[in-house]
Amino acid sequence: MQVADNADPRVGKALQRALDAGEKGVQIAALLDGELIVDAWAGETGTGRPVDGDTLFPVFSVTKAVTASVTHVYAQRGLVDLDRPVADVWPEYAAHGKGGITFDHVLSHRSGAPTIGADTTLEELCDWDSMAARVADQSPVAEPGTRNAYSPFAFGWVLGEAVRRVDPRRRPFQEIVRQEVLLPLGMDDFFLGLPDDQRHRVATLVGDSAPTTGPDRLLEESSPSHLPFGPSMFNLPQVQRAGLPSAGGIATARATVRLFDAYAAAGRQDGVQLFTGDTLRRCRKPRPVGVDHTYGFGMPVGHGGLWHIAPGVSDDSQGGALTEGVLSHTGAGGTIAWTEPELGLSVAVLHNRMFFGPQPVAPFGAVADAVHAIAAERG
Repeated sequence: MQVADNADPRVGKALQRALDAGEKGVQIAALLDGELIVDAWAGETGTGRPVDGDTLFPVFSVTKAVTASVTHVYAQRGLVDLDRPVADVWPEYAAHGKGGITFDHVLSHRSGAPTIGADTTLEELCDWDSMAARVADQSPVAEPGTRNAYSPFAFGWVLGEAVRRVDPRRRPFQEIVRQEVLLPLGMDDFFLGLPDDQRHRVATLVGDSAPTTGPDRLLEESSPSHLPFGPSMFNLPQVQRAGLPSAGGIATARATVRLFDAYAAAGRQDGVQLFTGDTLRRCRKPRPVGVDHTYGFGMPVGHGGLWHIAPGVSDDSQGGALTEGVLSHTGAGGTIAWTEPELGLSVAVLHNRMFFGPQPVAPFGAVADAVHAIAAERG
């Protein structure tokens, strides 16, 4: 398998190590103080073609960072209040006792209503109005703010439908995202709703699907086993075309890293100041720690919808250190993007071989170590 000729030898070695460990195709981009210092790739797309810098990869729940971002943008404009109930702008969402759930509860995965229903069909999943109606009709499983319960799917439709309802032009959510977040940040190669003429660029997913069992049947109600986070569903053209707001993003690493760099320093991306200081402070505030009731283990989610974990320099190159100030998001199977504001470093690592295990960032620890070494030299 081929490693890009332009790769720094340290990155090239780490990418080769990833391929030797079972990765199929990998793409990495890193920015230091807004400058692209790593732009490398390795392996193949799953169709026999080599990966290059323009290959698109499904990013799964890294998409949640995009959906959270447009929610923050609309909060900054006064269109939503993150500390007020979602039902203020979407009255139907108050059904079955959900009237007290705030935007902050949803962003921090403490809404108490993480489900979409175990009987959700693929056709419904790919239809915006059907899913908005479905999440509005869900009953809560806990009082809002009382326990952590990650929302694999519902997160995106709750925030997305609320944003759509307050949008002055009532645009489709995918159009709002593209015009208000992606294009201003120069993320042209991040798609939420893949155009048919871009499908030839997408790497084919291989490997495992996400776990489908969890405590108290909550995972089955939140992420039904017949709709798996994995190749069998996310390679489907209709799923890629639908632009699922929690998991449907398809992108290059170069595009993805620009979103996270926008959380590192106001105005860095071509002078665009997407987030205010208040937004950045909210995002850096961790939520209460504890076991996540959807998956049964701890998840380092913050109040702004992003995570506080990233691969770090380590003797065994496994990474996974909780780092103060880090803002990140992982995606099913091992995809990850993050920013370390104190270092001015932002990184995105995308791939098409899905792995599942107890440590979501471990597969790319060696890659992160190589990037940190390059950043230290530049700094």
